[in-house]
Amino acid sequence: MDNLNFALRQAVPEGFQATREMTVRLDKKSRPEPDVLVTTAPYDPDRTWYAPEDVVLVVEVVSEESAHRDRSIKPFKYAQARIPHFWRVEDEDGAPTVHAYELDAMTSTYVPTGIHRERLKATVPFPLDLDLTKLVP
Repeated sequence: MDNLNFALRQAVPEGFQATREMTVRLDKKSRPEPDVLVTTAPYDPDRTWYAPEDVVLVVEVVSEESAHRDRSIKPFKYAQARIPHFWRVEDEDGAPTVHAYELDAMTSTYVPTGIHRERLKATVPFPLDLDLTKLVP
């Protein structure tokens, strides 16, 4: 998680901020906390949450304890909140694999855009070429 957050901080263009473990206020009773997120909101040291319209990408790193939430509940909630991009990071034999999704605005559901092993190349939500093998020691 730390390495992915650091890599995204280095890669995001001006106008985007990568951070980790900050809640997204979906409604009065729902504030999930993605492992990593990318926003367009300016830095604010007093911030305790982000609004969905400020978030362009949420990333969940699946663990044994979070698998059900990360694979079903959270993606559904993020899509309903109209967050445009969702990545789920799975461990495949000790290596990270990124499952990338983009919001289909008509259905408010995520559609898969790719499964990335070793390297993640993307054009949205910003240009990115990330060597996934460098995320693990």
